[in-house]
Amino acid sequence: MRRFDPYENDLMNPREQQWLEELAESAQDGRLRRRSFLRIAGAAGLSLSAASSLLGVSPEDAAAAGTATDLHLDEPPGFEFPKHNYLLDKESPFEVKNVLIEKAKTAAQRNDTSVINVGRGNPDFLNTTVRHAFAQMVHFAADQADQLDPADDFGYRVEQEGLADRLKTWLDDHADQPGTPLLSAAIDHLHELHGGDRDELVYQVTDAANGDFYPDPGRILPFAETAVRAYLEKVLFRGKPPEGQFHLFATEGATASMIYVFGALKTLHILQPGDKVAIFTPIFSPYLELPRLAEFGLEEVHIPADPDNNWHVDPDLVRKTLQDPKIKALYLINPANPGAVALTPDTISAVADTVRQHNPDLMVINDTVYANFAEEFHTLSELIPENTIGCYSFSKYFGVTGWRLGVISTYETCVVDRLLAELPEDKKKQLRERYSIVSPTPDDVPFRERLEIESRDVALAHTGGLSCPQQVIMSLFSLFEVLDTENTYNQTVTGTIAERWNAFYDGLGTPARVGNDLTRYYAIVELDKLAASMHGDDFAQWLTQQWDLGFLFHLAEDHSTVCLPGDGFAGPDWSIRIAVANQTKQDCQAVGNHIVSVLGAYHSYWQQNQETPKVNS
Repeated sequence: MRRFDPYENDLMNPREQQWLEELAESAQDGRLRRRSFLRIAGAAGLSLSAASSLLGVSPEDAAAAGTATDLHLDEPPGFEFPKHNYLLDKESPFEVKNVLIEKAKTAAQRNDTSVINVGRGNPDFLNTTVRHAFAQMVHFAADQADQLDPADDFGYRVEQEGLADRLKTWLDDHADQPGTPLLSAAIDHLHELHGGDRDELVYQVTDAANGDFYPDPGRILPFAETAVRAYLEKVLFRGKPPEGQFHLFATEGATASMIYVFGALKTLHILQPGDKVAIFTPIFSPYLELPRLAEFGLEEVHIPADPDNNWHVDPDLVRKTLQDPKIKALYLINPANPGAVALTPDTISAVADTVRQHNPDLMVINDTVYANFAEEFHTLSELIPENTIGCYSFSKYFGVTGWRLGVISTYETCVVDRLLAELPEDKKKQLRERYSIVSPTPDDVPFRERLEIESRDVALAHTGGLSCPQQVIMSLFSLFEVLDTENTYNQTVTGTIAERWNAFYDGLGTPARVGNDLTRYYAIVELDKLAASMHGDDFAQWLTQQWDLGFLFHLAEDHSTVCLPGDGFAGPDWSIRIAVANQTKQDCQAVGNHIVSVLGAYHSYWQQNQETPKVNS
């Protein structure tokens, strides 16, 4: 097959050409990663020049983005600058991270060292006691099913009558096994919270542990809602929740929660293309990328935190921005990623007051995954529960990113229900038809139920919901924390992170940030300010004219260290994010040392070439 060149008259099959052109358009507007397009184009037989022409970039930049192999860096003193790759500038920081990891691996093999990857937020710690308790629950559940048939490897759904007594006997017989004390205490406390018949409650938990039936109801199992609600009252409201009821929807982590919320709001005509959404920045980069997708087409309005004020958000800026009635939603992470600080009471009040006085229809979509790590924490659900849609994940605190455990929280009088009632009649008619297959009264389906229904595109809602075993272990994590009245586990977790945080700043040679509202999960380093403090303003000014990602490539090539660019999170240029939760104290200190070392290499180069300083922008 002849290689396609868009500037030649002899073209490939028109269908193939159209397909590739559509892919190129997707890559240009962000729906497809540019490197993915280049790989597809190469597999289709396109030359590099043809593919780069379709993409609208130079062949050199296309080659660099496609392979990332020309970003070679020599170690000092033979200090060289990596070629400025404009395509990498447009990539998600997590895509850039993958390139950096390959560089760091190569360097580690060459230098017989280990890669230090502080680019990933996954913690290296995990809760073991709850896992033991869950294993005991699954053991009991399978044992009960086994007893209903003598055949090997075969059982039936457990019987409810007398099940609570059988569980008590089983727990007594296994009292010396890891996790059994927690499981016994958790079942007792769950019954106190949930009430009702104990046999029925134990049956719900046992049947869910076996995972032999669909989640019913699909939104969340009743016992799980009771357990998680008690947990959130402790973690988010510090034991003082507002009056009224919060309803939960169990999801596959906060990522799924965000997708479900945005997808439902779009389908329900609450958020429409062209609407404005405010975002507290810097923020987890996928939350920036989501509204830019073509299917959402939302206009972003950033409300940046102030790095000179411990990364807090200015209440006055909040008031000024959110007064605009064209802003339909605000979404944020509180405490922040990567800012690692909780919203102040003044900022919380600024949002709440502005909603009440100027923008009562505003929806606040709030990810609170890091709430456990901050000693002082306040949530918007305290003051404006009806406007707040909460997204929480168990992933970081308990080390369960692989389990995918999260919930969406909505208040009993949710603003979305009012907005649904105020939709134009043609939109209401469309939604009635959509929901007629799941309800005889479609208009009466509340938003909390629509979230679960829309998560399975309505037609498959009857098989929706988080798997039952996931809901069991999520309940056990919740009850573990509720029963830990001395906060022993929390002190262990936060103490471990604080040691790593301090070690990193020790390695960096600068004072660590302080404050009771800090999570210390991430650190942000503004390299230009660090450069000025270490080597003077002239050097810092010169440094900021270089390619900022080049610094990260030097860290990877010279020290096998992987960090993420802060500007990918809508943070300042020449800032980097470090996740201290996934490395040892020693490695965190080493990362600080490595940053200082690379900065020193840049400074040495600058000193040697001041007469003809190199600017590679």
